[in-house]
Amino acid sequence: MNQLFTSVRVGRYELSNRLVMAPMTRSRAGNGDGVIADAVPDYYEQRSGAGLIISEGVYPSASGKGYVSTPGIETDAQIAAWKKVTDAVHAEGSRIFMQVMHCGRISHPSIQPGNALPVAPSAIKPAGQTWTATGQQEFVTPHALTVAEIQDVIADYRSATRRALEAGFDGVELHAASGYLPEQFLASESNHRTDEYGGTIRNRIRFVLEVLAAMVDEAGGDRVGIKISPEMNFNDIVDEKPQALYWELVEELNQFSLAYLHLTRQGTPEMDYHALLRPRFKGPYLMGAGLTKETAEAALQAGKADAAVFGELFLANPDLPERFRLGAALNTPDRTTYYGGDEKGYTDYPTLKVTEAA
Repeated sequence: MNQLFTSVRVGRYELSNRLVMAPMTRSRAGNGDGVIADAVPDYYEQRSGAGLIISEGVYPSASGKGYVSTPGIETDAQIAAWKKVTDAVHAEGSRIFMQVMHCGRISHPSIQPGNALPVAPSAIKPAGQTWTATGQQEFVTPHALTVAEIQDVIADYRSATRRALEAGFDGVELHAASGYLPEQFLASESNHRTDEYGGTIRNRIRFVLEVLAAMVDEAGGDRVGIKISPEMNFNDIVDEKPQALYWELVEELNQFSLAYLHLTRQGTPEMDYHALLRPRFKGPYLMGAGLTKETAEAALQAGKADAAVFGELFLANPDLPERFRLGAALNTPDRTTYYGGDEKGYTDYPTLKVTEAA
């Protein structure tokens, strides 16, 4: 039996299949107000053949925004716009979680309220640049959060969780990868704190655990997931002992009875983190990054994952599950349209039915 098309329990939901659409930043909230464009509901509806959709990263508060044209979940207008997405997805029989993404130091004053400095666990400038309204700008030295300010950020995650549920999302995913704020707390090279949020591994994982506790308190553990990507090293994030770090973090995740652990393995780490951490987590395990139909099926058959996460393939193939079922050819993604723009490269990828009609 083809495991990709069997049902699976994820949190409180029985998914119709084991294909998960990955969270992918598409930058289609271009008016500066964090409200998604009119085409966004169509984009997600087209891809509702997935058993589960994880939305693009959504900032929980304006201070968490890291890039121009990314969406938020802070205002009534943002909630109302996202409600159109969840209604469209549910009408097609799928489920959708919102990925909550606070970028921390991966931002720029021109993107922040009142041109403030981005925030981080420590005042350490990351190498690299970010996209702003005037083009690429060098990262700056961020403001190191005080303990009181950390509590405010955790409260922002709590509020974002509540608002995501108000917008009709089935759950939320904490983005704790890609060098954003949660991973900045986790990693030894970006966290030089000497208080209860820094130093030992136990202290550096504290922020992630307290954020999850707040999100779970709002939604229940069976409606909260987390994404990690050990040794991805994106956005200048490095840890001196990543295997020990993630071994301890994943063990602590089990206290929350989460809907899932989403691990994407990118870059070229020597350690197979799927093999290391999948047995450590006592819940549904989502495997991502570079999978094909064949490699995903092999992983499911071998019990290495409970569901498979696809990014670019879903971006370019709105009917990806149907193409997999039939063994049909796949569309080629247009990388020039990944970020920003209009419907081109967003909602105009042809389905099999359109191709056959043509």
